[in-house]
Amino acid sequence: MLSFLSLAVPDSQPMRKNQAFSKGEELTFKVKYLFFSAAEAKMMISDEIHHINGRPTYKIDVFGRTLSIFKLFYVKDNWGSYVDTARIIPYRSYRHIEEGNYRKHEVIDFDHQKKAAHVRLFDRENEKVTEIHEYNIPSNIQDVVSGYYYLRTMDLRNLKSGDVVTIPGFFDKKIHNLNLIYEGKDKLSTQIGDFKTFVFSPIMPSNKLFRGKKPIKIWITDDENRIPVKIKAHLLVGALDMDITEAEGLRNN
Repeated sequence: MLSFLSLAVPDSQPMRKNQAFSKGEELTFKVKYLFFSAAEAKMMISDEIHHINGRPTYKIDVFGRTLSIFKLFYVKDNWGSYVDTARIIPYRSYRHIEEGNYRKHEVIDFDHQKKAAHVRLFDRENEKVTEIHEYNIPSNIQDVVSGYYYLRTMDLRNLKSGDVVTIPGFFDKKIHNLNLIYEGKDKLSTQIGDFKTFVFSPIMPSNKLFRGKKPIKIWITDDENRIPVKIKAHLLVGALDMDITEAEGLRNN
């Protein structure tokens, strides 16, 4: 379901007003499949500011791992991004995927000035570079992780039901537009409190995993923090529910 460096970023790439998140934020989720606790996920912003070629960035990591009997289907994934603290665009992203016997280690450096993405693939042990590729990209492109944090900086208050929010992203060698249909507002009770929320449904391509025209729904708090508190996915067999269990280091208390 999850399944983005530049020496100088041109002034045409504006600063973003970000009042939603800052360093040190940590969100924890439990994932249920049918009636079972299947996995745990964390979204973490390092408590230190990191620099990529002299530019200050938030280091953001998303971790996922299977639990209990689902360890038989072993998943231990880490998706990450170094995101410019002022412009909320990625300079470097990475994926470290361990799922069963499958391994993938990838690092992407984004040159927004030259409109290029430099992709390095590593061996199974994540020690040696095995492939290097370069792709043309639009300036200000997002990656899978940074795109969500970019969404949190957007003004969502004037959206009307049926409106579509589009975020361009680079993922798996291709440029994709992440289109989110705004479904309206909802009230939601969670382990960390009760919230008014914005509800979005990503537009998904036809595939053999999900069921229905709008198989995924995402609930994002209608407050200054804009944190995700629930994700529900309808699969061909059963459904996945991802619910927040802890939220620490929020920018706005």
